[in-house]
Amino acid sequence: MATPDFILALRKKIGSDPLWLSGVTAVVIKGDRVLLAKRADNGKWTAVTGIIDPGEQPADAAAREVLEETGIVAVPERLAMVHVTEPVVYDNGDQTQYLDLVFRFAWQSGVLRPADGENTAAVSDEQAAQYIASPQLAANA
Repeated sequence: MATPDFILALRKKIGSDPLWLSGVTAVVIKGDRVLLAKRADNGKWTAVTGIIDPGEQPADAAAREVLEETGIVAVPERLAMVHVTEPVVYDNGDQTQYLDLVFRFAWQSGVLRPADGENTAAVSDEQAAQYIASPQLAANA
């Protein structure tokens, strides 16, 4: 999904100045595996992340992002962590920093596929979004 409209409207007013945003990270567990998606912007494998829309509940935002980005329906189990990210400067010069709410999710249903263009591969390419065994996380960090 592209930059949310409310952020574009704010950027018209503040330019590239630092913007404080609320974000979510969804750690989706299926058995002993964790869902990771390969990002289109930097090519890195990551848990599903996204921006909370104004008025949206954080767990709902995380579930929406999982569905939008991977085609998977997942159920939030618990809030796992709250932290502040390092400042980010995007290629266009926009600066931001996130209060990130990390949720643990359980996979419920769906066919795994990159669903909204935020992942790098074609919809049928399973390398763009995949589950990896939890012990592999340390080796791939």
